[in-house]
Amino acid sequence: MMRVCRIVPLVMAVMLSWPLMAASQAASGPATIVGEFHDQLLAVMKRAETEDVQQRFDTLSPAIDKAFDLERMIRVAGGSQWESADPAQRATLLKAFRRLSIATYASQFNGYSGERFEMVGDRPGPQDTVLVQTRIVGAEDTDAGLTYVMKETDSRWLIADILLDNSVSQLAVRRSEYRRILADSGIDGLVATLNRKADELLAK
Repeated sequence: MMRVCRIVPLVMAVMLSWPLMAASQAASGPATIVGEFHDQLLAVMKRAETEDVQQRFDTLSPAIDKAFDLERMIRVAGGSQWESADPAQRATLLKAFRRLSIATYASQFNGYSGERFEMVGDRPGPQDTVLVQTRIVGAEDTDAGLTYVMKETDSRWLIADILLDNSVSQLAVRRSEYRRILADSGIDGLVATLNRKADELLAK
């Protein structure tokens, strides 16, 4: 069963071809994007007893593709090696990052015991971002803060980072982890690592 302390939003990567958003979706503000994503997570949690991890992966894939700017995230995490990579390498890394990102959510959100998401508020953030502050409340009124860092890209508000407990940047954690792997093994090594981790999560 999903535990609040194990929420690991992830890591997540963009599809090789993003689905187009309807006009009403394109006009959605930062808080609306986060709220819709939370609705999808809750729906998956409530069906977890009757669906396996692959089914949850399939359900969450379009929701994550719609809500997250995963291309920006892997570009930041990859740093100079992303910038120097050729298009084929970038595409392969993006695909692996996306797969692990969705697998992480599918694995973590594997049960429901009365949890709920609450919207706390939003405010301007640094570098033209909007910070959407939320919390997930457990059945015993335990809660964990989640602040979504929203960035507008091509007239769409997308999640560019998540701050756990409103302070720990998941993107910074990934950047540190991935750059160590890139320094040792290059992009091919990082792709292999991400796919191996996804395989492990999807085998549960």
